[in-house]
Order: sequence, then C-alpha cells, then structure tokens
Amino acid sequence: MTTALITHPDALTHVTPPGHPERVARIEAVNEALTAPEFTFLIREPAPLADASQALHGHPQGYIDKFRAAVPVSGEVAIDPDTWLSPGSWQAALRGLGGCLRAVDMVLGGEARNAFVAMRPPGHHAEARRAMGFCLLSNAAIAAKHALDHHGLARVAVMDFDVHHGNGTQDILWDEPRALFVSTHQMPLYPGTGAPDERGAHDNILNVPLPPHSDGAQFRAEVERQVLPRLDGFAPDLLIVSAGFDAHRADPLAQLDLGAEDFAWVTERLCDIADAHCGGRVVSTLEGGYDLDALAASVAAHVKVLMERGA
Repeated sequence: MTTALITHPDALTHVTPPGHPERVARIEAVNEALTAPEFTFLIREPAPLADASQALHGHPQGYIDKFRAAVPVSGEVAIDPDTWLSPGSWQAALRGLGGCLRAVDMVLGGEARNAFVAMRPPGHHAEARRAMGFCLLSNAAIAAKHALDHHGLARVAVMDFDVHHGNGTQDILWDEPRALFVSTHQMPLYPGTGAPDERGAHDNILNVPLPPHSDGAQFRAEVERQVLPRLDGFAPDLLIVSAGFDAHRADPLAQLDLGAEDFAWVTERLCDIADAHCGGRVVSTLEGGYDLDALAASVAAHVKVLMERGA
C-alpha cells in the first residue's frame, strides 16, 4: 500500500474574481509541485462526482437547494464578501466532496494506506446551513460521517491545522459523540470562533488557539501538550486531516510563523497516532494556503511524509 493523490480538473472551474486569494492558481501550484519526480509513485485517482444526496450527511436539503439555485449561468456572484460562485462551482464542490469520500473508501478498503485530496474550493468553514469563508460544502465533516455511517467505524478524529478555525467542521460534528474534532488556529482571526471553552455536546471538541506571531516551536509545543494526548486517548479508527497551509509565515491572510518543515513535523506526529490506533489510515484534504510558493512547498512536504509513512 502507498499514498493516493485524488484530484480532478473540475477544481479549476470554480472561478473567483481577480485579486481573490482563493483562486484557480492555488490548485495549479499544488498540481505542479506534485509532478516532481519524487511523487512518481503516488496512486493518482480522479475525484468522482459526489451525488448531491451525499452532502446531506452535513447539510440539510434546503441548503443544498439554495446553493444550486444560486450558481450563476455566467460571471461570478457573491454569497458574502468572501465567498463567490461561478458556473463551475457546483461541479467543483461535488468533485471535492467526492474526492474526500473516495479517499475514505480507498483507505478503509485497503487500496491505499493514506490519501491526499487536492481539490478546491476548501470546506472547513461551511456550516450546516451557511457557506462562508471561501467554503461551500463541509468536506472533512461529511467524510467523517461517511466513515462512521457507511463503513461502520466506532470513532473518527478530524485534525485541522489550518490557520483559521474550522467552524463548519465544528458545527457539523458538535453533537456527534463518535467524532473528535481538534483544531489549532490563530486567535484572534476570522471567523472568530474556536475558543477553548467550545467543547462540543459530548466533550468531543478541542480548540487550541495560538496568538499572532507564534512560531514553529510554539506550535509544536502545543501540539505535543494538547493535541497528541487527546488524539491518543480517543484512539480513532480513522484520522482525517484538514490540511490548511496558511499558517506559513509567508501567507498573506494571517500572522503565524510556521514553515514547510513544521507541516512535515505535524504530519509525522499525526501518522504516529494513526499507526498506533488505526493501521496508519489517514485521509488528508486541502484547505487553505494563499501564498503560492509557500503552498506548493508545504503540500510537497506534507505529501512526502504521507508517502514515506504509507510505504
């Protein structure tokens, strides 16, 4: 077994206005980085188109109907000042969700030891009834529900190291006792959620806010002090990673001071948890990261570790 890379050209069809940070060039940078020779042995899998009914694991029918109706025939329309739709957005969102569900199926079915889903738009800000923060469907949360309900797992953990708090994932998993949601993020910062006292209906949420200008050493210390013991105690049957790389020091949207080496380190530590409890089974999905060079380098570092651990 090794590492699956799941992506699809439909990630390019979700178009945002000029100057928007969540842009087509993000996935082009990721795809370019993952064509380097060291990534030759990735299992390259096209992201399937999810059925709209599969989004019901995270969103009510009314939200899905409203989303589809809002997609324009041409041009771009704003849902809010940050979040936009274009004619390809519905298709891109379903491919992103389908990629996450396929990754879960591959990893739990033994086709790969771990997987990285390189799709956009991201998902961790999409709440059950509201698109926001560039996000349309809550991919990581729905993937966790899929693993629990379709595959019959007892416990699934979602670890989110994006610089912004994953309020959408938290919203959808808040009352799910079989899921643990853990988030490291800058605070204060958009979207304003993620305080330590937000613990979920079943004490199933751990938020680890970091002050602006925290560096790699501070990040690693908090991961070792809080995140790893909590994940270890939960003993997940599958670990899902919301892999946002906007905590990088070069990112324009936040003020944490991590480097690609810190993303490699946290990936190693998460793989340690997965090795201890679930046969190394990790599904990672792309979230943020808006400096193209930093994004490319960080994704490469993350996927290299997955490949080394998945061999």
